[in-house]
Amino acid sequence: KKSEQELKDEEMELFTKYYMEWKGGKKSDNISYANIPRFYYRLPAEDEILLQKLREESRAVFLQRKSRELLDNEELQNLWFLLDKHQTSPMIGDEAMINYENFLKVGEKAGPKCKQFFTAKIFAKLLHNDPYGRISIMQFFNYVMRKG
Repeated sequence: KKSEQELKDEEMELFTKYYMEWKGGKKSDNISYANIPRFYYRLPAEDEILLQKLREESRAVFLQRKSRELLDNEELQNLWFLLDKHQTSPMIGDEAMINYENFLKVGEKAGPKCKQFFTAKIFAKLLHNDPYGRISIMQFFNYVMRKG
């Protein structure tokens, strides 16, 4: 029979073994851990000038790329003109509506920057209890202005 001290030592040994495996002290046999990409990079310190400059430049390039994806005023005006031109009657009060077929036609004519907004998913998201299966042109345009 083991003494109480031997039992505590054995328990501590097992605990340490399992803890180290869980913590990563012992390399796991699972290969998928090697494929997990790194998602956190520490911010450069004040004395790491080159890393700070690299971070600033990469952020500037990212923001420039994102701003090129945004619709400018002329493109928004063109989109509104196309939506208004392809509206589907009857109007509900003074609200202009568009059906899915005309929605797709506008999507083809609106240009490459607008293409991301002319999907079935977005149409369905904006579709409310219209008996003709249409969406509000104003609601769609506001959606584009908020998201784009």
